[in-house]
Amino acid sequence: MFESFIGIDFWTAFFILLNTLAIFLVAKKYLIGPVRVIIETRQKEIDDMYENAGTAKEEAMAMKEEYLKKLNDAQATSDKIVKEAVARGQKREEEIIEKASKEASQILLKAQDDIQLEKKKAVNEAKDEISDMALAIAGKVVGRELKAQDQAEMIDRFIDELGDNK
Repeated sequence: MFESFIGIDFWTAFFILLNTLAIFLVAKKYLIGPVRVIIETRQKEIDDMYENAGTAKEEAMAMKEEYLKKLNDAQATSDKIVKEAVARGQKREEEIIEKASKEASQILLKAQDDIQLEKKKAVNEAKDEISDMALAIAGKVVGRELKAQDQAEMIDRFIDELGDNK
């Protein structure tokens, strides 16, 4: 009995081999073929994705170069605008300073003219007052004969009156 378990039966081995061969043929026709088609389809999709990714990468690099070019152009334009604005600002500053300087010179000249005019008025007023006083003194002198003491008193009064008028 123990020998029948260990021994190999020819017919059993033959049928196992036939069954294995039949399973292989059925699996080849219905399982391996479709799986191979699925694998090839997936491989084609993966290859297409790599190709598309390469194309997208090239497009992205081209877009990046274009973006960098536009960025550099924008930077150059902004630099140009800033330089022009600075130049206009400096020109305007010079114009304002020149105008202010001219106005200040005109104001200074007018002030000097006004000062000269006021000086002349003051001198003329002083002359008028002095001549009025001289006439008043002359009238008093003519009205009476002066003695040395009277003359000194009149001079003192004249000086006092002159001091009061200031």
